[in-house]
Amino acid sequence: METGRRPIGWPLLVALTNGRTRIPDHRLAAAVRDQVVLVTGSSYGIGEATAKRLARAGATVLLLARTAGQLETVADEIRAEGGKAFAYPANLADPVSVDEVVAKVLADHGHVDVLVSNAGKSIRRAVADSYQRFHDIERTNAVNYLGPAKLVLALLPSMRERGSGHIVNVSTAGVRTPPMARWSAYLASKSAFDMWLRCVSQEVRGDGVTTSTIYMGLVHTRMSSPTPILNRMPGLSPEQAADQVCTAVAERPHNITPPFVRPADALGNLFRVPTDRLFERYFQLTNRNRKDR
Repeated sequence: METGRRPIGWPLLVALTNGRTRIPDHRLAAAVRDQVVLVTGSSYGIGEATAKRLARAGATVLLLARTAGQLETVADEIRAEGGKAFAYPANLADPVSVDEVVAKVLADHGHVDVLVSNAGKSIRRAVADSYQRFHDIERTNAVNYLGPAKLVLALLPSMRERGSGHIVNVSTAGVRTPPMARWSAYLASKSAFDMWLRCVSQEVRGDGVTTSTIYMGLVHTRMSSPTPILNRMPGLSPEQAADQVCTAVAERPHNITPPFVRPADALGNLFRVPTDRLFERYFQLTNRNRKDR
């Protein structure tokens, strides 16, 4: 988005719609110094910004993503600033890869204090364009639900045995607000992991393992940039989003939710039929315009 065209009051609009949470550096350092924190999707965007801030606060950061070269670049940048970072290339969509990387992480570091489940795959596509693309649904679920669940399952035994651990799920506000056309595969996969982790948290809290879910508002990253309408909407920078993640890591709240989500959730449930009809009409109009072009 072009900053020169932003209206007066834009930062306030961003804060009101997406939330602005920043934990002071000294409080973050007190919470994470010498902690081992594994951040998935840490080669770009929110994950990269989160890893860098945690490392500046004194955490030992384990970087996990598919892009080995970019992971090493991020790790080198962290080390150049005096931080501790280790790159672990892995494909979350491959259960064997997950088991192998967790075994290596535990062999290298003994344990993981905090898991930040941030990696995600976004997809915006009408169902009419998906008839021959079931693999898109499979891939989206593999990255957003099945892979993260497999990673949690692989790390939970050691966390429960130590009686300590924290899992941060970087989710989306979309799982709490009325669903919109074209986002079916993405929102279904994010909703699945959200509900799965909420159920699991009830079973492991007694063993000292806690969870936090961030219902993240819009963040302007590589993942959101291909959708033109999102580029014109008020959103957070990766660094601002990382502030919310770091708050969840340090303070361990049940959830972090943008200001607009709770009223949108309540009104969406109260007026479910008219809300669905409204978005149905929006889809018809935008789909007609696309066909006209």
